[in-house]
Amino acid sequence: MPKRKRGITGDVASRREAIRKRERIVVETEVERRRRLSTMAQRVQDRRAEETEEQRNSRLSDMAQRGQDRRAEETEEQRNSRLSDMAQRGQERRAEETEEQRNRRLAVMRQRSQQRRAEETEEQRKENTFWAEHNVYVSDNICKKINWRRAYEN
Repeated sequence: MPKRKRGITGDVASRREAIRKRERIVVETEVERRRRLSTMAQRVQDRRAEETEEQRNSRLSDMAQRGQDRRAEETEEQRNSRLSDMAQRGQERRAEETEEQRNRRLAVMRQRSQQRRAEETEEQRKENTFWAEHNVYVSDNICKKINWRRAYEN
């Protein structure tokens, strides 16, 4: 007959430890919470500082793949909600930014645009010009329809 084990072993022990950890987190103060999160963030920074370029690329590739998988499974409603949330956060961020931050953001956008234009081929330039003109045409038609409806309603 096998000996009876004393105490708590295996899964039960780890389950109890997880419960204790959750209970500690519930009762922690705001200062303790900030300290815990700060420590976690510091550990992540330390790990990333030590990782090689190959490890970094692998980590980013894995993250991108998980994001693609998640987006592939989402419904149209979930997608619209996600995009709406992103747009809302962007508006809030821009509403809170200072004039200096706004100027810096626009300068970075301008620089990226200049780099893209410098790197594009003649064929790409023609295609981009075509689509820009097309979009202006479509936009003009939309404005004309809106103005026509307003005039018709009045």
